[in-house]
Amino acid sequence: MPASRPARRPLPLTWLGVAPFFLFVGLFLLLPTAYIVVGAFRTPQGGFTFDNILALNTPTILSAYWVSIKISFWSALIGCVVGFAIAAALTVGGLPRSVRNPMMTFSGVASNFAGVPLAFAFIATIGPAGIITLYLRSEFGINLRLMGFNLLSTLGLVITYLFFQIPLMILIITPALDGLKREWREAAAILGATGLQYWRMVAFPILFPSILGTMALLFANAFGAVATAIALTGPSLNIAPILLYAQIRGDVLGSPNLGYALAFGMIVITGLANALYIVLRARSERWLK
Repeated sequence: MPASRPARRPLPLTWLGVAPFFLFVGLFLLLPTAYIVVGAFRTPQGGFTFDNILALNTPTILSAYWVSIKISFWSALIGCVVGFAIAAALTVGGLPRSVRNPMMTFSGVASNFAGVPLAFAFIATIGPAGIITLYLRSEFGINLRLMGFNLLSTLGLVITYLFFQIPLMILIITPALDGLKREWREAAAILGATGLQYWRMVAFPILFPSILGTMALLFANAFGAVATAIALTGPSLNIAPILLYAQIRGDVLGSPNLGYALAFGMIVITGLANALYIVLRARSERWLK
C-alpha cells in the first residue's frame, strides 16, 4: 500500500501583510541594482567589457570619489558626536519626557527630509542671498562670503547633510543608551568609580561598536545622497553623485555605461559601510540585551 503523502501546509495569511514590502524591495531595490551591475559590464552595443570599470581609474572620477568620501566622513563624524550628545542628554541626562518626545518626533521627520526641499531651505536661509546671510550683513556687518563661507561648496554640503545626519544618529543610538543597565552604574559607584570613569571604562566600551556602526551607516547615507547634492550645488562641485547624474542624463559627452560603473562603485562602497554597521550593531546588541 503506497505511503500517503503529507498534506501541504497552506501559506500563512500573515505573509500577505509583508508581501507589499518584498514587492517594493524587489521592484525598486533589487531589480535596479541588478540592472546597474549588468550595465557596468556592458558596451553600448550590449557586449561584455571591463572598460567601464577600468575607466573609473581617471583623475576626474577618482577625485569625485575622494571628495564624496571626505564629505560623507565628516558629516558622519560630526553627526555622530552631536547626535550622541543630544541622545545622551535625552536618555541618561535626566531631561523630562516632555522634551524627549518632541525631539524624537522631530528626529524621525528630519532624518527623512532631503532632496530639493532641503537644498532650497538651506539656500533660502544661509545661501548667498539667504535670510540669515543678509541679516548678518546688514545688522552686524558680517559678510559670510568675505569670511570664506560658501554654501555651494564642500563645507556647505557637509553642513546641509548634518540636518538629516544628526537626527538619524539620535534615532539609532537612543535605544542603545536606553539599554545601559542601571546596575552597571551602581556597581561602578560602589567600587569607587567617578562618573567620568564609568563612561570611559564601562559605558563607552559597550557603546563603541554601536557608535562606530552607526557612523558607518551615516557615511553610507551621505555617500548615496544624490538629490540634495544636485539641487544644492548643481555641476559646480565634483562629487560622485553629480558626476553619475551627468553621465546617465545623456549629455553630449555622457556615457550611460560609465555612469552604471560609477553607480556600481558607489554600491560597493555603501554596501561595505552597511555591512560594517550590521556586524558592529549585532556585536553591540549582545551586551545590551
